[in-house]
Amino acid sequence: MIPQASTPRRWWHWLALSAVVIVLDHITKVLIQQSFMPGETRVIAPFFNLVLAFNTGAAFSFLADAGGWQRQFFIVLTLVISVFLVWLMRRHPEDRLLCLALSLILGGAMGNLYDRVVLGHVVDFIQLHAGGHYFPAFNVADSAISAGAALLILDAFLKPAVKPADDTTGA
Repeated sequence: MIPQASTPRRWWHWLALSAVVIVLDHITKVLIQQSFMPGETRVIAPFFNLVLAFNTGAAFSFLADAGGWQRQFFIVLTLVISVFLVWLMRRHPEDRLLCLALSLILGGAMGNLYDRVVLGHVVDFIQLHAGGHYFPAFNVADSAISAGAALLILDAFLKPAVKPADDTTGA
């Protein structure tokens, strides 16, 4: 019997990881909203609080006070970026680190997209702080996006540099 080469990972398998991120994000947000009043804070550790916060903007509340147009903008932007991420996963299904990064980003983006579409804002609840300085509240989706972005950077450093082709035309 001839051993068969391992079958390449199908690109859509990575969507399962994105779905796990979406589900975890949604469950944690529902639990927090059932247990907290808006703005309520519970100290968990000297550097970590749980707090229910609503963000109508993007990362770090960027454009949160923009008057409402930002909701539609971020919905459309998220959809466009998500289509691009899926396209990249389809083009590079054998690149496991890249697909891992893309699937985390996609899951996080979709988790926050759900909030924007259904609630009109993103639910944040994780608050880190040190020395009286507070990092803006975030959620599981934001964490997945950040981890995915870090993995994209790592992937870029691990790939061999592409050298430009020699110009043999003499021009």
